[in-house]
Amino acid sequence: MLHAVVRSDRPAVLTYISDVVRQRWLGSAYAPLMWRTLRQMRVIVANSPAYAKTSPVLSHPDIHDKVRVIPLGIEESSYPKDGDDAIFKRLGISADEPFFLFIGVLRYYKGAHFLVQAAKNLGAKVVIAGSGPEGASLQSLAAEIGADNVVFAGQVSDAEKVALLKRCRALVLPSHLRSEAYGMVLVEAAMFGRPLISCEIGTGTSFVNAHEETGFVVAPESPEELMRAMNTLLAEDALAATMGSAARVRYERLFSGPALGQAYAALFHEVAE
Repeated sequence: MLHAVVRSDRPAVLTYISDVVRQRWLGSAYAPLMWRTLRQMRVIVANSPAYAKTSPVLSHPDIHDKVRVIPLGIEESSYPKDGDDAIFKRLGISADEPFFLFIGVLRYYKGAHFLVQAAKNLGAKVVIAGSGPEGASLQSLAAEIGADNVVFAGQVSDAEKVALLKRCRALVLPSHLRSEAYGMVLVEAAMFGRPLISCEIGTGTSFVNAHEETGFVVAPESPEELMRAMNTLLAEDALAATMGSAARVRYERLFSGPALGQAYAALFHEVAE
C-alpha cells in the first residue's frame, strides 16, 4: 500500500517470502494489490530455486523474468555464544545421551504428529521445543501410542535453544505442507553444525537441507521415513559428523551474514545500473 501511495520512480526490489496458502478469501481480496506491486518491481527476490519454480505467483509469465534467488539467513553474532546447559537437567537428558530436536511453533503444518509417531520405535529421545495450538493434541498422541521418549520442553530461552542445538544428534523439521515456506530453524541448526532431516514439500526446506549432503530429505507425512532417517544418524556416528560439518560449510557459503550481504550488494548494484 505504501508503494502504491508514494508512486516512486526509483527502481524497487521486493523480497517475496511466501504465497498465500490457507487464507483463500483474504488472498482473493489482496490479489489485485499484490499483482500491481509485483508488476511494478524491478526485481523480485525468492528464497530458493524450488520456491521460485513451484510458486504459482513467482512462476507466472508476467513476472518470472524478474525473479532472482537470494536465500534467507542468519547473522551468527546475533545469537548467544554460550548455551544454558541447565535445560538438560530440566528435561532429564544425561550428558552423553543422544537426542533429536524439533524447534518451532506447534502449528498444523509443522507435521509434529508424524514425528511423535516416528519416535515410538526410536532408540533415543525426541525433544519438542515450542508451544502452540497443536501442543495438547501432540501430548495426547504421545500418551496414547506410548511414545514415552518424546520430551515436551515447552518454550525455551535463546540460551536454552543454543544448548539444545549444540548437543542434538540432528534437527528434525517434519513440516508436510507448503505453509512451511523456508524453515529458518534448519539454518539455525546448520549454523551450529548439526545434521538435518526435513520433508520434500517443494519449498525452501530442501534448498537449506541438501539431501544426503547436509542430512536427509524424506517424503512428507511418513513416520516410517522419518524414523529410518533418524535411526541412520543414530547408528552412524561418522555419517552424522560428516553431514553436520557439511551443513556448517553450506551455512557459511549461502546463509551467513557475509554471504547474504554480498548477494544483496551485488543485486542492488545491478538494479541501480
